[in-house]
Amino acid sequence: MIHPTISSSRVEGTSVYNLAGEKLGSIDDLIIDKRNGHVRYAALEFGGFLGLGTDRFPLPWSMLTYDVEKDGYVVNLDMEQLKAGPRYAADDRPAHSDEYGRGVYDHYGVPVPWGV
Repeated sequence: MIHPTISSSRVEGTSVYNLAGEKLGSIDDLIIDKRNGHVRYAALEFGGFLGLGTDRFPLPWSMLTYDVEKDGYVVNLDMEQLKAGPRYAADDRPAHSDEYGRGVYDHYGVPVPWGV
């Protein structure tokens, strides 16, 4: 039985694939709106070697679709599109402000689901 909810601890570490089935990385963190409780975006861990030097790529949550067959999320991006997107180093977390989030959504052409 598939449940409509999941705890954040189970989402973290879940693989993310593109439409071609290539693994892009895994979810490192979820950024949640404190006011309404909705997930704004997921930080995708990608790059580096053996877990060292990996960057985080914030993706609007609405871009991710859970795929039961893959036991992971699927996003309509290829590796080059992902590499061209917003990113930050694991030890250099950005201020997750409304302005920062709007920049993430604008980059991917996704409407911002919260106020202006």
